[in-house]
Amino acid sequence: MLEIPEAYAIAGQLSGTVAGKTIQKVAANTSPHKFAFFFADPAAYSSRLAGETVTQAEPVAGFVRLSCNQLRILFNDGVNIRYHQPTDPVPEKHQLLITFTDSSKIVCTVQMYGGLAVFEESEYENSYYTVALEKPSPLSTDFDSAYFLSLFNEAKPGLSIKAFLATEQRIPGLGNGCLQDILFNAKINPRTKISALTDDAKAQLFAAVKNTLRSMAEKGGRNTEKDLFGRPGGYPTILSNLTWQDPCPICAGKIIKQAYLDGSVYFCPHCQPVL
Repeated sequence: MLEIPEAYAIAGQLSGTVAGKTIQKVAANTSPHKFAFFFADPAAYSSRLAGETVTQAEPVAGFVRLSCNQLRILFNDGVNIRYHQPTDPVPEKHQLLITFTDSSKIVCTVQMYGGLAVFEESEYENSYYTVALEKPSPLSTDFDSAYFLSLFNEAKPGLSIKAFLATEQRIPGLGNGCLQDILFNAKINPRTKISALTDDAKAQLFAAVKNTLRSMAEKGGRNTEKDLFGRPGGYPTILSNLTWQDPCPICAGKIIKQAYLDGSVYFCPHCQPVL
């Protein structure tokens, strides 16, 4: 699933592959998927986009956005985005296929769920997108210590740290995947209540949010996810479904996997005790 690092990495790859290219045609929803959600009528995507030139690719929290003059193409966190050279075979089933005048293509597929949208900014009303535009990214200088601490003032003290970081769009694009390494690096258990955090623990958590996400983004996303070319990201996850059966890299103890708040959490009970 796309989170901040993957959106950052894929947007950068799109800038290097399709920025400046002109769209020839678009096929949308040719392989219907129950949980592929389109904004407006996908049948109109081709007529709206044909002849448009991609002017910019950028991340917006956990979204990837292409700009074509006044039009936007938006991919949300459940969409797999792949770039294909003119001679590359294209999968038979896809939810969005954008063909450029040089015959290269972007192919988008949805596995579990995902959203795709083509719109002018004035047309699109989506609360997740709006919040993502409004709030600063942890990769930016605007997301500083003062801003991070202000988020605690708006949250109920009984929230767990997982709920605080990864729900309610407090930090758009930060989800359960990135959360694991952030909390490991901060030495905080995902079940810890935010009321139990000392000022030092909050400072440690702020540093872990900034540094972990920056490292993930700069290395091309996590190795649990795929990039624009179908390759795993270059950031080796510390705690994930790939590593949780390995011993803790610090104390060599057993990593625990538990279901918690609509997803699995991984933690070392020795290095990340509940406060």
